[in-house]
Amino acid sequence: MVRAVVCNNIGEPVSVENLSLPPLGPHDVLVRTDAAGVCHTDLSAAKGLTLSQAPIVLGHEGAGTVLEIGKNVTRCKPGDRVIMSWAPQCGVCYHCVRHEAQHCDESWGIRSSRHALRNDGAKVPTMAGLGTFAEMMQVNELSLVAVKSELPAEQLAMIGCGVTTGVGAALWTAEVKPGSTVAVFGCGGVGLSVIQGARIAGAMRIFAVDTLASKRELAMKFGATDAIDPAQGDVAQQLIAATGGRGVDYAFEVVGIPELLLTAFNSLRKHGTAVAVGMPKADATVSIPIVPLFIQEKRLVGSFYGSAQVREHFPLLVQLAERGRLDLASMISKRIGLEDVNAAFDAMKAGEVVRSVVLPNG
Repeated sequence: MVRAVVCNNIGEPVSVENLSLPPLGPHDVLVRTDAAGVCHTDLSAAKGLTLSQAPIVLGHEGAGTVLEIGKNVTRCKPGDRVIMSWAPQCGVCYHCVRHEAQHCDESWGIRSSRHALRNDGAKVPTMAGLGTFAEMMQVNELSLVAVKSELPAEQLAMIGCGVTTGVGAALWTAEVKPGSTVAVFGCGGVGLSVIQGARIAGAMRIFAVDTLASKRELAMKFGATDAIDPAQGDVAQQLIAATGGRGVDYAFEVVGIPELLLTAFNSLRKHGTAVAVGMPKADATVSIPIVPLFIQEKRLVGSFYGSAQVREHFPLLVQLAERGRLDLASMISKRIGLEDVNAAFDAMKAGEVVRSVVLPNG
C-alpha cells in the first residue's frame, strides 16, 4: 500500500489515503518519492480550474529514487536519482525531433493513462501521469530524467516544474539577451525563477512587479534590480518612465490573469516581447491592440513548460544550481508531510510561501 494525497471532490479539502499500484508494465518505473513541490497548479486542479477531474492523486513536481524497472526500460536503472517531468518527451516524434519536445505527440496519452488503485479495484488517475504527493509513484519511463547530483531531493524536485517553467521562459522561450531590461509580473515561485533566468541570461535591469511588498523585497534577493508597486499607479506607465520612455525589452506575465498580460504587453518597447507564463483559466481570453502589434512590432508569445527539452535542460539546471548560479535552497519556505498539503494550499493562497516541499517518506 502507498499513502497518497487524493482530491475526491472539487473545491473540498484533500485527504491522505492508502492506495495500491498496478502491476509493473514493460516501460514502467517504480519510484520512491523523495520530495515533491507544492505548485499552484496543484491547487488549481483541486479547485477545478484545470482539465483534471476528481478523484485524482495530486502532485506533479517531484524527485525520487528508482526502485524497480519494467523489462523494456532503457532510460534509468534501480538506484538512479530522477527528476519527474509532467510533460513526457519521447524524443522521436514530429515535435521532439524539431526541438519542440514540450509538445511531444506522446505526452497527453501518457499523462492521461496513469492511475493508482483503491481496495475495490477502482482506478484513481494520477496528476500529469505522476501523482508526486505519494510515498511511491509508478510512471512511464518517458516521464523521468535520471540525473547525477548530490543536491538535496527537495531542490531537485523544484526543477520538475516551477524552476524549469520560470528559468526556461527567460532562457529558452524569450531568449533574453545580455544587457536587456526585463519586467516580471508576479513574484511567486515561478516568477522568482523567471527573475533568476533573466539574471543568468545577463539582463541589465530586472523589474519585480507584485502587489505584496514582501514578494517584491524577496525578488531583490534573487536578482531583481528594481521593484514596481502597482499601488503607485499604472504599472505600464511606471515601467515606461523607468526605461527612458521606451518600455522594457521583455515582460513576463506569471500569474495567468488576462488583464495583467495586457499590461505586460503595454509595457513593452517597440519590438519588445511579452511572454505568457502563468496558467490561465481554461476559458480565459485576452484582447491585444493590433496597431502596436503591427506598427511597433511588439510580440506576444506563450511559454509552455519554459520551452524545455527536459533531457537536455534538467541536467543543465542541476549544474547551474551546483555551481551557485541558480539558487534553489532559498526558494524552499517549508518542509511538510503528506497530511499538511491543505495547510500548504492555504499558505500559498495567502502569499506566505515561495515553495512548500512535501517529504512523503519523512
